[in-house]
Amino acid sequence: MLHVALYQPIIPQNVGNIARTCVGMNAHLHIIGPTIIDLSEKAVRRAGLDYWDDLTLTEHASPEAFFEWAEQRPQGGTGILPVKKCDSHRQDACATGSIYAVTKFASRRFDTPPYRDGDVLLFGSEREGLPPDVHARFDDDHRIAIPIPGAVRSYNLGNSVAIVLAAAMSGAGLWPSEWEPKDGYIARNTM
Repeated sequence: MLHVALYQPIIPQNVGNIARTCVGMNAHLHIIGPTIIDLSEKAVRRAGLDYWDDLTLTEHASPEAFFEWAEQRPQGGTGILPVKKCDSHRQDACATGSIYAVTKFASRRFDTPPYRDGDVLLFGSEREGLPPDVHARFDDDHRIAIPIPGAVRSYNLGNSVAIVLAAAMSGAGLWPSEWEPKDGYIARNTM
């Protein structure tokens, strides 16, 4: 299972859209607080998020709590290594593990990492992105970007999550090898 972490999101519709994507792609959603978004059962029910019960969700009270969780994960197989600034000249000693910060300030494309089951994709808030102290935790191999060849400043957060999560699922080999359309629905243009 891949993990999607949202750093202090502020737009409820984006969180709802991303939650739906996470349910559909069987990903674990992490909300890193503090956030102004109400995730109470009442608010979720009022918003009509009928898939919310199927969502694997973890709320982290602060960035520190999130990085503490990340650093305590197992270091083998699908785990991640501590995310710390490394001063060593040896590349293998500086591995930050499998947390990828998605940022427009990266030089590595989103579709190039060797994704694995258990990786974490960290996205910044809609207005501020990721703050400098969070950027500083990641080396160049673990900061990734989605190219923007057209005349827009940025992509919507929900779309960015879908793009990167789909690439990570492909890279990690997590798409089901056999599947059937949901509820027997087959679009007319596929016949």
